[in-house]
Amino acid sequence: MARKRKVTGGVLAVVGFMLSPLSWWNDAFVNFPLAIAFAWLVSSFFSPDKREGCFRVCVVVGYWLTNIAGLVLLHKGAEKMILDENKRYTLRAFLRDAGISLLYTGVIVALLKYGVLKPIQGYLK
Repeated sequence: MARKRKVTGGVLAVVGFMLSPLSWWNDAFVNFPLAIAFAWLVSSFFSPDKREGCFRVCVVVGYWLTNIAGLVLLHKGAEKMILDENKRYTLRAFLRDAGISLLYTGVIVALLKYGVLKPIQGYLK
């Protein structure tokens, strides 16, 4: 049982690290593509005149979701590997994870503002 718990915790921690904002490469190769794919998917349901605005909001929301999910999974996975019993994920831990994600979100907003990121239709013109 202890071995299964450590393996499960390790898998959660690795997935969490891949989604978390703790290093530049996972943002570039995991979080940004997931956030942009999320935004492309959601914005494709909107009319062309509203697509750009929806895309911008959805990139930020998608990026935030991947970062928060990553930090939560990393925290829970490491905790599961180290501790023998399940511990509650506290509001304080969530607020810390959300704050870190908020800082990284500022970078995404800047990339959107300067037109580096845009809906897929904008690249095809």
